[in-house]
Amino acid sequence: MAAELPFYLTKVECPICKTINEYETIKMGAYTEEERDTDFCPTGRKWRNARYQAHNPLLYFTATCANCFYSREFNNNFKDWKEDAYFKTYRQKSVKERHLELLAHHDSIIKTIGQELDVTRHPNETAILKLLLAVIDESLNDKQLHLDMGRFYLRMGWLFRDMASGENPNRKVIKSYLIDIEKEFGRLREALQVVEERVRGVERATAQQFSDEQISAEIKSVLYPIKDKYDSEISVFRNMMSLVESKIEVLETIFNEHRRSALGSEEGSGEAGFHSHRSFYDFMAQISTKRDGVPLNEKDALKYAVMYYKRSFEEGRDIAEGNQQIQASYLIAELSRRIGDFETAKEYFNTTIRTGQEFIHRHKGDQGRTALARKILELAIEQGRSNLAEARMV
Repeated sequence: MAAELPFYLTKVECPICKTINEYETIKMGAYTEEERDTDFCPTGRKWRNARYQAHNPLLYFTATCANCFYSREFNNNFKDWKEDAYFKTYRQKSVKERHLELLAHHDSIIKTIGQELDVTRHPNETAILKLLLAVIDESLNDKQLHLDMGRFYLRMGWLFRDMASGENPNRKVIKSYLIDIEKEFGRLREALQVVEERVRGVERATAQQFSDEQISAEIKSVLYPIKDKYDSEISVFRNMMSLVESKIEVLETIFNEHRRSALGSEEGSGEAGFHSHRSFYDFMAQISTKRDGVPLNEKDALKYAVMYYKRSFEEGRDIAEGNQQIQASYLIAELSRRIGDFETAKEYFNTTIRTGQEFIHRHKGDQGRTALARKILELAIEQGRSNLAEARMV
């Protein structure tokens, strides 16, 4: 029995070009996460359907229109955008005009990125590109949501990290399909063996009466023309099976070519290609010459995340006081530490510790409200110490 697909489809009309898209929506319980890194990146992920083990759920974090490549975070606000008066009044018109203008340009950055999306062959690269498209579309707003920009870049950083953490995810995905194909070849050969055995059974059954001494020679002579017909057709059948056998061998030759083309040498460790490009890095480097804000690796992505988180934190417009404010200042600190900006990290770790302690003190009787703040405060103290130690080593 085939494993259950981890998605269901959600139809949403694109607010830019009116195309009706069907987006894959992850089912509850389709995967589990065992723990999180110090910047809240999920780790230890396990999908119930093993075929999707190489897929990062962030592939489905962003919705991208199949026609015009308009991209937004795939949340309830996007699903119900027609009911969102603020979006329709203050954001849709300006973004639509600017998006379509960019799309129509002869060397459109949107089209260049959108045409390289490939969920099957390049799932994690596609997740990064969809997030980059969401950044571009958010930048088209008169009032950018810097918090969202920071969140998108942070997730790009997580994806780069996931891609660098082990075997190339493309190879993992392709291997799962190659394993399925190889299994089907095995089943095909087993089925052919069964047919061959059944044909031998027919041959034995039709021949036995002619060696049976209880049947008179006179009756046998009448039946010999029938035996000749059996023998003739069985011979044709055997020739057909021989042809089937040769076709299976041809398919297996194609399969071996498929394996070499998709995976290369099993011993090879070179970076996998990305469509017609030598690598995903090469493609990102190419589009970075057309537009600022294109990360080439995890560190780049985290740098942009810090920049936008800081803008949002300093504006105080998108970040609510309390847990969200504490979490934002902690992320600025931790991401700064990860990119080697130890002074900024120290400043924001101290801010996190101070505001966290004040928040917990004000709400000391409400354990539920302060649980997250306590967890972040512990992380800030621990990572603050790591930051000081790393700064001294520079």
